[in-house]
Amino acid sequence: MDRRTRDYLSGRFGDYYRSAEPSLPPAPERREWGHIPWTSGSTTMVRHRSIYDLGDVADFLQREAPRHVYFSAARYDDPGAGSMDGKGWQGADLVFDLDADHLPSVDPETATYAEMLAACKDALRRLLDLLETDFGFEDVTVVFSGGRGYHVHVRDEGVADLDSAARREVVDYIRAVDLDVEGLVRTRAVGGATRRELRTEGGWGRRTHRRLQSFVTELRELPDDEATDRLTAFDGIGEGRAETLLDAFVDNERAVDRGNVEAGGPGARRLVEALAEETVAAETAPIDEPVTTDTRRLIRLPGTLHGGSGLVVRRLDRDEIDGFDPLVDAVPERFTRRSVRVAVTEPGTLELDGDTFTVDAGEQSVPECVGVFLMTRGRARKVKE
Repeated sequence: MDRRTRDYLSGRFGDYYRSAEPSLPPAPERREWGHIPWTSGSTTMVRHRSIYDLGDVADFLQREAPRHVYFSAARYDDPGAGSMDGKGWQGADLVFDLDADHLPSVDPETATYAEMLAACKDALRRLLDLLETDFGFEDVTVVFSGGRGYHVHVRDEGVADLDSAARREVVDYIRAVDLDVEGLVRTRAVGGATRRELRTEGGWGRRTHRRLQSFVTELRELPDDEATDRLTAFDGIGEGRAETLLDAFVDNERAVDRGNVEAGGPGARRLVEALAEETVAAETAPIDEPVTTDTRRLIRLPGTLHGGSGLVVRRLDRDEIDGFDPLVDAVPERFTRRSVRVAVTEPGTLELDGDTFTVDAGEQSVPECVGVFLMTRGRARKVKE
């Protein structure tokens, strides 16, 4: 990035911060702070700062107009100490990062930015369902990262003391790493006999059970031959096992609701395994493991600008998530009021501020939010007006 472009972006970021209201985390005085300035040829972070080193955060942002701004998930005795060992770790928020680059359903080479963000919001919904339904977390904060995804901060009582190993167990559960499918079924003693049942009380057993209930409801609505075909589509289930399963489940709603798979015979095991795989594929969240397991992680400050997009790092209330469009709602209003002249080096089509723009290579005037987006992503440089 050349000097003219850096100076322009730094100035406009500073203009944005004159009216911005950053959203500080709880106990900001106990957290480490860091930022990346608009320096030449480098994106080195300035860190090991306490909030007292910065002074008033709003004043600091106006004065320095940094490219990126971060605070630590951890709380410390002395957050401004120059070494991690000297800070005195007190605990850390449980933080999750969803990035479109890590989504198995997204090819960054072919997907548009809008498509990547839409896929990431779907993953966010799945993550929140797991955190709130399976773990019962209540103090959950959602933040649009300003880039390609979302951050989720959990601050429930008891999570701060979790070490990296415990946080990795949380990650493994959410991603269903090495899920013990056999363990989803238990053997119970009933009336002097034993019975195999899905674990319906919680976890991946409950999730698989819900899929079984939906699947059986689907079977009940099909003609017999189509229901048989639906079952035999699974590996290991032939026509004989399919008929046994239909007899056991379709006409026995009570058994299905109890998760009783005993009557389904050997085919029931195959069916549970298949439905468990479907459940995992549909309901896991591909979170970035290093972010969650790092008890000293720095994370973006809501209310600041992302230096790789010019979009606002936005904290979202739960009722905002479904209707939130980051390519509209995270565009700074200050960057929507005028045009700017840039030299485009990487042409293409992009969606921003509720419109679609096709930019050609070379010098041209574009809405400022488009120009800022292109410049921060290295796709354009500032030229004289």
